[in-house]
Amino acid sequence: MNSYIQLVKQRKTVDTLSYKTISANRATVDKQWVLVDAENETLGRLASKVAKMIRGKHKPNYTPHVDCGDNVVVINAEKIKLTGNKMAEKTYVSYSEYPGGQKFITAENLLAKKPLALVEKAVKGMLPKNRLGRALFKNLHAVEGTEHKFGAQKPREIKLDSIK
Repeated sequence: MNSYIQLVKQRKTVDTLSYKTISANRATVDKQWVLVDAENETLGRLASKVAKMIRGKHKPNYTPHVDCGDNVVVINAEKIKLTGNKMAEKTYVSYSEYPGGQKFITAENLLAKKPLALVEKAVKGMLPKNRLGRALFKNLHAVEGTEHKFGAQKPREIKLDSIK
């Protein structure tokens, strides 16, 4: 009987931990608006840091199965740069699912045709390939120039160097 009482006392001490694992959910998530300037930034480095912010991995309450990241507005998306000879050699492939429907376009032509597509494709490729990734991609807002329509949300401007 005495050992039973000791076991109950031990169990009470285990149940009263001073810390617990925090798992975020849709109601407890703190989503913010962030502004990133893409002028003279390298495409891959910008995309990996933006994807990390959209996913929420920079926050202490990161939960893998929840949209706990920030809304990111990327301005000057058309002024992105690629290192080396990638602007002329990097190709993007699309397929219409018809026979012979495979199309190739270089980064240079894609930047001339759709300036935002380079940033959007790079960030989308770094997000999960499931329904969460598709929902997270909606938190990316790339715009040409410095004018954007998200002024009412009061996005805070951050430097990419501050994100690890």
